[in-house]
Amino acid sequence: MSAWTEETAVSPAERVEKTPEPQAPQRKRRILVVDDEPHARRALVELLSDEGYEVSSAGDGFKALGILREWPCEVLLTDWRMPVMDGITLVKKAREEQPDLGCVVMTAFGSVESAVEAMKAGADDYLTKPLNFDAVSLVLSRAMERIEERRELTNLRARHAEQREQSRTKILGASPAVQSLIAMIDQVAGARATVMITGESGTGKELIARMLHEKSGRVDKPFVRLHCAALAESLLESELFGHEKGAFTGASARREGRFEEANGGTLFLDEIGEISPAIQVKLLRFLQQREFERVGGNKTISVDVRVVAATNRDLEAEVKAGRFREDLYFRLNVIHIEAPPLRARPGDVPLLARHFVAKYAQENARTIEEVAPEVMSALERYDWPGNVRELENVMERAVVMTDGKRLELRHLPREVLRQGETSLGDLGVQIPGSTLADIERYALLRTYEATGGSSAETAEMLGISVRKVQYRLREYREAGVVIES
Repeated sequence: MSAWTEETAVSPAERVEKTPEPQAPQRKRRILVVDDEPHARRALVELLSDEGYEVSSAGDGFKALGILREWPCEVLLTDWRMPVMDGITLVKKAREEQPDLGCVVMTAFGSVESAVEAMKAGADDYLTKPLNFDAVSLVLSRAMERIEERRELTNLRARHAEQREQSRTKILGASPAVQSLIAMIDQVAGARATVMITGESGTGKELIARMLHEKSGRVDKPFVRLHCAALAESLLESELFGHEKGAFTGASARREGRFEEANGGTLFLDEIGEISPAIQVKLLRFLQQREFERVGGNKTISVDVRVVAATNRDLEAEVKAGRFREDLYFRLNVIHIEAPPLRARPGDVPLLARHFVAKYAQENARTIEEVAPEVMSALERYDWPGNVRELENVMERAVVMTDGKRLELRHLPREVLRQGETSLGDLGVQIPGSTLADIERYALLRTYEATGGSSAETAEMLGISVRKVQYRLREYREAGVVIES
């Protein structure tokens, strides 16, 4: 007979039926009873079985741990004082193996101190002997609720982590520019050669670097990022190569640099065009020989690191101007990837916008069911000088500013609206046969509607006075025009 059927309140024939098998999705909730006193153990098994639980039991902690490994359950109900292994030790060991396990400790020596000790060990609750069956039922019911809450929280965290990882390592877009970029990443990800990623700020150069790493054979090794423009020359050298104790004032201990930290993986050097001539020399030496010395040290260190660099500068122009070493440029630019600006792929803007709306609606507990068509039109007309980063910021702001379930033009910042002003064609006004008064009415009413009925914002967008806006609105109402805001 296996250990987990040591004690039950049923017949031997029924015990055979409890041999561990793959469980059906809707099985009974399980409780493992652990007590070195046989009569107390049997009484608990009978009581809990009558309550509808599936119950097994053990006479000591070691047998209980063996059962838990073969027979996963929801709650461990254990006596405190037992020979060989006490209940507190059992709770600690069980929780190490099954963090979501509910644990209840029984003791004949009830006191505030014992309760605190049980809780510190990881118990959800404790019961005082002699047991009151109503109290047992209540405590176990609470323990079951807590384990469900823990499991839901664990699943929620896992889903959120997966969503963050997917959004962080995936380039969104169906445009030819994005598809070409993804194909290039797939082509070169497995190579050891250095990669130079160029492009404007906000185009996702770090995202490209991460995708290169995650599609390579180095995915299980570190991806280390260093923003070269954020550090002074002396600090940058120490960050890259590390330093020995006493190498400079404040170097109280030896420290490994980013190259050692990234050993076996990928080192992403962002804004590489900002490094000084002295750091350029040291970086060139590493790329040529794959070795370096820490600052203040003389021991040569070799590491296996793939270097991916990025810049928004024109490095060819920097080389011609003598500000960037030509030999280092060629070492870094073995493979060149250009991150396309957002204005070069306007068809991707709606997809990205909806992605950011969903992301920030969830983060800010908003329910946004619709993005107005005119919002998408304005977003597509805007040039996005800050690229995807600017679009993300705009959509986050819009979500926060939304007070309903529909995201409208009035939720967008003025700079986006000014450049993406609605054209007469969008307003449905046909120039041939339309009077200036018709065109003015359409423009004012559509803008008034888009700003949510704000005379001040309408006036600012149209370049007229608030008084004139209010005068025209009163005039239109008197003429029987229905004005929505």
